[in-house]
Amino acid sequence: MTRARFLLSTGQRLCYNDAGQPVACAGSGQDGEFHAGEAWPAPRFDAQGGDLVLDRLTGLHWPRVASLGDFPMSWDEALAAVADMNRTRSFGHADWRLPNRRELLSVVSHDHHRPALPAGHPFTVQQTWYWTSTTAVIAPDCAWRVHLEGGRMFYGDKTRDAMVWPVRGESGMLAQTGQTRCRDAAGNVVDCSGTGQDGELRCGAPWPDPRFAVEGKGVRDRLTGLLWTRSANILGLCAWEEALRAAREHRAGGLAWRLPNIRELESLVDAERHDPALPGGHPFENPQEAYWSSTSSAYAPDWAYCLYLHKGAVGVGFKAGAAFSAWFVAVE
Repeated sequence: MTRARFLLSTGQRLCYNDAGQPVACAGSGQDGEFHAGEAWPAPRFDAQGGDLVLDRLTGLHWPRVASLGDFPMSWDEALAAVADMNRTRSFGHADWRLPNRRELLSVVSHDHHRPALPAGHPFTVQQTWYWTSTTAVIAPDCAWRVHLEGGRMFYGDKTRDAMVWPVRGESGMLAQTGQTRCRDAAGNVVDCSGTGQDGELRCGAPWPDPRFAVEGKGVRDRLTGLLWTRSANILGLCAWEEALRAAREHRAGGLAWRLPNIRELESLVDAERHDPALPGGHPFENPQEAYWSSTSSAYAPDWAYCLYLHKGAVGVGFKAGAAFSAWFVAVE
């Protein structure tokens, strides 16, 4: 299988049917069969000097105690607290930032829950919502948050409280989110300078222009290298196992196709757009509201991860319900 760029493995190794019972991965078409994405090193984390931890997969550095101030705070308070870390050179460094949505999602293991972090991780973490520096443009008075109990990502009111886990360093493994503007707690567009927001820092690999190229009945993402079906609505609303089966049987362009894992689906999101949250000028036909991934929920394996494309959110859906659409990626 062609190795994609700027995509991490989800960590999922097991496969489950729609009742949540373990099944053999071979021939299932599930995430646990293909293990697509950059494999994790072993050990994944290096606890350097006790207080700081290097993620050997992404190259990012995280505090071992994943709770700045040991209490939740509003989004503005979170950004200010991280700025204060830089003024005081916390842990000997002055380049801390609130992670963007892809940076925070990068520590999530979709094979674990309570917390949704890789086995053997060295962190002291709260199993609750954590802020990112990325505004949710569908509701600009909200920002994206990741729930570290199960690994979901939804947006929350910037005036409400969530935990704060700063990060530092650069990663050659992650792409930019697409966010280019900054917004205050009321959702107003503001000058980015000095905000510490995603729109100012734009951490990660830049996107090619154009981002996509049509190849026959497929569309090549020139950022990740993945080939997607041009039609983003293969079946209409379907149940999870219907989507897996249809992907295995799809033969457009003489290629074998599969249902993408949740990281592959999320890689399509442009955090500066909504309805759909896809890069401008994309060539896809008939984008739908939400999509199944091939990744089961470790928290409740009769559920699977899904991408809410109109928002850009990562959630879960009940596998037996015909509630989501299917979009395929090629096995090359």
